[in-house]
Amino acid sequence: MLPDEIIAESFRIIDREVGAHSFSADEWPIVRRMIHAAGDLELVRAVTFRNDAARKGLAALQVATALVTDVRMVAAGINVMAENFGITTHCYIEDPNIARQAALERTTRSYCAMRAALDRFPEGIFVIGNAPTALDAVCEAVREKRARPALVIAMPVGFVGVLESKAEALALDVPVIAVEGRKGGSAVAVAALNALLFMALEARRA
Repeated sequence: MLPDEIIAESFRIIDREVGAHSFSADEWPIVRRMIHAAGDLELVRAVTFRNDAARKGLAALQVATALVTDVRMVAAGINVMAENFGITTHCYIEDPNIARQAALERTTRSYCAMRAALDRFPEGIFVIGNAPTALDAVCEAVREKRARPALVIAMPVGFVGVLESKAEALALDVPVIAVEGRKGGSAVAVAALNALLFMALEARRA
């Protein structure tokens, strides 16, 4: 089978095995691609959308809203279609100044990097697939009205601070796509963003 045929067949299997669900026509392509990336049908019970996140996220991509990621792995996975739409991707985790700032403040590089990104792109799309402290920074900036993200993809993974950061994100009054619980990860966060990019491409062709 060719790659496109494999993906199409994978999606048919997911559709069949999931069966009936409550996601909208805008939301399901995102969830399905996340399930495909993780090989985990349990995600169908964990993915949550807030504040019309699918539609507003798509609209933000269509006007080339900047993307901000918490780690390089997420940035590396974003489909090249982003560049074709004129969308720029930013990640500050490896900036030496961020490392120095984190050491000075006795906090994480992820937190400081995301805080710097929020100063530069307060209305950007934030894709978080690794660090709960990066999501904490986003939530803090929104609560303090220093930022108004077009979309937050809230999918950090792990055991420390993950549940709390996601709960905070889902309480925000901005568009959020989250994986509730401890699951998530870079591949799943990338899949959600790439699904929106494919939807933007389809809309452009229509």
